[in-house]
Amino acid sequence: MIPKKTHDAFQSASTQVKAPKKIDWDKTQGLIPAIIQHAKSGQVLMLGFMNPDALKITLETKKVTFWSRTKKRLWTKGEKSGHFLDLVAMSLDCDQDTLLVQALPKGPTCHRGTSSCFVEPLFKSKEANTPDFSFLYALEKHLASRKNEDASRSYTASLYAQGTKRIAQKVGEEGVEVALAATSGDKKELVEESADLMYHLLVLLQDQNLSLGDVIYQLKKRHAKNAERNK
Repeated sequence: MIPKKTHDAFQSASTQVKAPKKIDWDKTQGLIPAIIQHAKSGQVLMLGFMNPDALKITLETKKVTFWSRTKKRLWTKGEKSGHFLDLVAMSLDCDQDTLLVQALPKGPTCHRGTSSCFVEPLFKSKEANTPDFSFLYALEKHLASRKNEDASRSYTASLYAQGTKRIAQKVGEEGVEVALAATSGDKKELVEESADLMYHLLVLLQDQNLSLGDVIYQLKKRHAKNAERNK
């Protein structure tokens, strides 16, 4: 059982935001596991533990805060490094004893400088080669970083330098290549051309200061509208 003493930071904070009453604190002996997930990429960043005070501070400040089992005190991630976890959403599991916290990290999450604390696999089956959709988010960030680079040293930078019309033209060309590959029945070629199309589409979105997230949001809106219509 953790000490009941409240941290000074909580003593001075507003208590208008109350911790969810559904959490079974008795079952978890006053500490609840909190899985931290990147709100955009879906990557699991870290695992921490919260007590009621840590949860209240997280909800009030929108900075993910934990109960440190080693330091025996409340600990806001990034309080020293500046690598805060900005709260986006939070949900409770069906057994009411685990939190899923979606956040946007300000810098690396792990103290070793990596984006996630989970970087060393202990076991990998053949299914581990399934698509990593968080890669798309990382790719978008990489493409965005090329906007102001030397066009002679980067194909992506050269596309930005040629302007929107040329990027849009490449998207059109790659779309045709995808259609031709599908028509010919060449699955390997279809995958390769689809990758080219996806790459150029992401560049075009970045050129227009948009992201794949904007496209996904639109798809979700359409899906919800259709689902409501079909009820």
